[in-house]
Amino acid sequence: MRNTYIKTFLFFFILSTSYAQLSVRNSAYVFVTDEVLYVEDDVNLEEADATLYLRDEAQLIQGAGTTGNSGVGELSVYQTGTVHNYAYNYWASPVGNTLSNTTFNRSFFPSLNLHEVTGLITSDPVGLTGSYDGVASPLEIAQYWLWKYSPGTDYSDWDYVGATNNVSPGFGFTMKGSTGSTAQLYDYRGKPNSGSIVTSVLDGQFTLVGNPYPSAVDAVDYIHDATNASSITGTLFFWEQDLTVMSHNLTAYVGGYATYTISSDGMIESFVPAVFNTVNIDGTLNTGGATSTSGKAVRRYIPIAQGFMIEGAADGPVVIRNSHREYYKQSDSNSEFFKTAALTSEDTNSPNAINELEYNEEGFQIVGSEYKRFRLNVDFNQQHTRQLLHNFHASATDGFDYGLESNNSNPNPADAYFMLDETAYITQAHNFDVDLKIPLGVIIDENMSLTVRLFDVQNFDDQPIFLHDIETDIYYNLNELNFDTNLEAGEYKERFEITFKDGNESLSVTEFETSNFTVFQNNTASQLTIKNPDALSIKSVVLYDVAGKRVMQKANLSNNTLYEFPTTNFSDGVYVVNVTLDNKEVLNKKIIVTNK
Repeated sequence: MRNTYIKTFLFFFILSTSYAQLSVRNSAYVFVTDEVLYVEDDVNLEEADATLYLRDEAQLIQGAGTTGNSGVGELSVYQTGTVHNYAYNYWASPVGNTLSNTTFNRSFFPSLNLHEVTGLITSDPVGLTGSYDGVASPLEIAQYWLWKYSPGTDYSDWDYVGATNNVSPGFGFTMKGSTGSTAQLYDYRGKPNSGSIVTSVLDGQFTLVGNPYPSAVDAVDYIHDATNASSITGTLFFWEQDLTVMSHNLTAYVGGYATYTISSDGMIESFVPAVFNTVNIDGTLNTGGATSTSGKAVRRYIPIAQGFMIEGAADGPVVIRNSHREYYKQSDSNSEFFKTAALTSEDTNSPNAINELEYNEEGFQIVGSEYKRFRLNVDFNQQHTRQLLHNFHASATDGFDYGLESNNSNPNPADAYFMLDETAYITQAHNFDVDLKIPLGVIIDENMSLTVRLFDVQNFDDQPIFLHDIETDIYYNLNELNFDTNLEAGEYKERFEITFKDGNESLSVTEFETSNFTVFQNNTASQLTIKNPDALSIKSVVLYDVAGKRVMQKANLSNNTLYEFPTTNFSDGVYVVNVTLDNKEVLNKKIIVTNK
């Protein structure tokens, strides 16, 4: 490495370059394209017209030894928003103001540090409009939607930034996009942030923070930093809104938080998409809205200017450091500015790859053979879905596993969660045991249908996964059929569990086998017929369609010798009949309904 001093001539970096210190003077500039500029110590952009340009995914990384950047010149780096004028992105500025020459990081001012791109190295400060709608060209940002959150639990804890207030280094802010565009390019210009940046959290409260550097940040290093591991839950929360909603009215908002955490070795990440909900006028959640189908995902390397929420596990500091920074391109497969990005074979073979993870067609990580995992999609009234993720690994404990689990501290009005010691989880982890029983909680705010289905099952081979309805004592093999029922409003903490054994499988089927018990479909009479000549005591008869939806349920049928159930209202097709006796013996029978 070497010291570099640039005074009055133009200097271009084309390849990755490393320096002990970088000073730019007078009207000189440094231009870096598609590569990393590494400076071990400080960057000194001394005069107002001294500039450092990062273009085409170029990034600046500084070493742990920096004592503080100086000067009143500017670094310029781009980032693209992913929402229109009715929705928020969460941001964190990689630069601060240059109103004076100091060696510490400086606050971000929207009016000073956000610019509209006009050329390769030219830009104009953005306009800040009092209108509710931002404009793409000339670029005007709606100042009404600039807010920060540090820390809090209620809607009233948001703090207005607007045109005149500022955001301290390391903290995040909200900003809506511009009219008619979901790909607005912004030029962040100012003093580049560097060094250790401390924010703070309170136990059980959320804080809006983000990546404050002009480079990517490794989520492994940030989440598992020793200081942070004692202060936060280890989960990052990313806001997403339904872009089909074209309204500024709070009660029309439909949105929610995706969750992300990652193991300390970086080998397994746990991302769960957002559940969209509507919002009351006071900012509290209302009934469930549509489920996010955008395909937006979070990856290991957090890109420039990305904002996110963290939750305090105790009162204390949270730090982000230069040692957390990595040169990782946003276009590569393990980084996204919380937007949809198609993965290609070229992505996964990137020369910039650092511990690349692989993803399936749905965008979820393909885990190694030492892990097992499955997801549950829990559908409420066929309107919205809560996805739950369960990880299995030998390192998982019976308690909370930081980096493998994400709690659900604020369940939605209609929600589902794994449970441990009265704590609700969106993502949970265990050491796999075939005798394991995993409580599944459900809360609903009105009578509705409920469907539970398997998704993203990895490394389970032929091992079945059951949903046990404790109330009816029926085990449903989710590998074969979805579970479908109707529930009254309430919270169900002790009714459902996930198991890996059918609790009735060891029971004798002697009564079924030795009796003349018969189940068949009489299509001539349009009736499901059950002959029970030995008068076995029947607890329930349940009929499922081919999609696994429960279409009929009869309970406490006693011991009649003949049962006939009309099927005229059912569509033609294949169905499964589930008959359960009082002694818990179970018979499944496939029938074909053909209405004349």
